[in-house]
Parts: sequence; structure tokens; C-alpha cells
Amino acid sequence: MLKKQQLYHQLKQDIQLQHWAAGQVLTQQQLARHYAVSRIVVRDAQHALMNEGWLVAHGKAGMQVPGFSAAEAEELCMLRLQLEPLALQHAVTNMSFSQLGQAEDLLAYITASNSLAPYQRGELNWQFHRILYQSCAKPHLLRLLAQLHQQVARYLGYQEQVQAYADTSAAEHAELLSLLRHGNSGLAVALLTRHIAEAGALLVQWLHKQQSA
Repeated sequence: MLKKQQLYHQLKQDIQLQHWAAGQVLTQQQLARHYAVSRIVVRDAQHALMNEGWLVAHGKAGMQVPGFSAAEAEELCMLRLQLEPLALQHAVTNMSFSQLGQAEDLLAYITASNSLAPYQRGELNWQFHRILYQSCAKPHLLRLLAQLHQQVARYLGYQEQVQAYADTSAAEHAELLSLLRHGNSGLAVALLTRHIAEAGALLVQWLHKQQSA
């Protein structure tokens, strides 16, 4: 029998793989029966996923799988562009070689792991960025970014899945680490800004096409 955390991850994977399609309305009873768990386990996992935008409330007792929205993707990108370069600017002066080593190890793991689910790749992407930002000494900024990336991870995993974007992302992450390791902080911040903007623009363009098809 699945426990809360296991169900939480399984639901994320099933939503991203469209086992539960966008727009589909679900109930606690339905999910409890499907995954052979108690409704209490479903309720706890449901609350966590609703807080992260993977499910939305529907009616009195239901929940709905949200679709991917070009407008939402554009807004998330806009917020990232405001907050993440700022975090990196403040982090570079305190960044250690140990942090860079952790980021390099994580990037190598992501690149070598072909069996990761899309949602896992989205979450690991945030872990990579968080390592680079953690020395910014701005706890409120880091908390805002962590909350933002709960929403962003769903889109990043989707982008890597449908646009085969993993190689591009990995190459830009590697270049970012090289600039930071050589002390080129200005170029690193510029690359990060371009990295976020270009990925966001491609995703928004793709979603517009999907929505108009």
C-alpha cells in the first residue's frame, strides 16, 4: 500500500505522463480506489499537490488536473527573470568551490540519468539552481524562489519531455558553472538571464501553438 509521500510522487508522475488528463475531475474516493490507499492518504497528498499547483479545487469535494497555460508559463518566466539573476548577483561573492562542486555533481547525475520522470527532472533543475543561490544571504528571496519553483517544476519537466530540451539545458548549466568557477560573475548573471528567457519564450510559443491547434 502506498504511503502519503509515495502517493504524492506517483500522482505527480501520472499527471505529467497524462494518465490523469488535463481538465479531468478526480475525487478522493476515486483515487483511493485506484491506488489502493485510504482517503486520508489521498487527502494529505492532495493538499500538498494543490499547494504546488499540480491539482486545483473543483466543486465541494473534487479536484481537477490543470492544463498547461501559455499565460501562466509566461508569468512564471517573468518572475524568474526578476528574482533569479538578483539571487545569483548576491550569491557570487560568497560562493564556495564546494558549492560549485555540488552543482557539478548534480548536473552530472541529471545528465547521466535517462530514467528520471519528467517531474523529477523539473525538481532536480531547481535543486541545481538552489545550490547556486543559497549563499545569497537573502532568506526571504530564497523562500520566494522555492515557492515559485513548486509551480515551475511542472512546466520544466513538461518542456524537457515535449521539446527535447534536456541537452540544451544541461549545456547552458555547464557553461554557467564554468563562468562562475573562473570568477566571471557578470557573464554568469547575463547567461542565467538568457537561459531563463530563451527557455521561457520557447515554451510559451509551443503552448500557444498547442492551444490554437
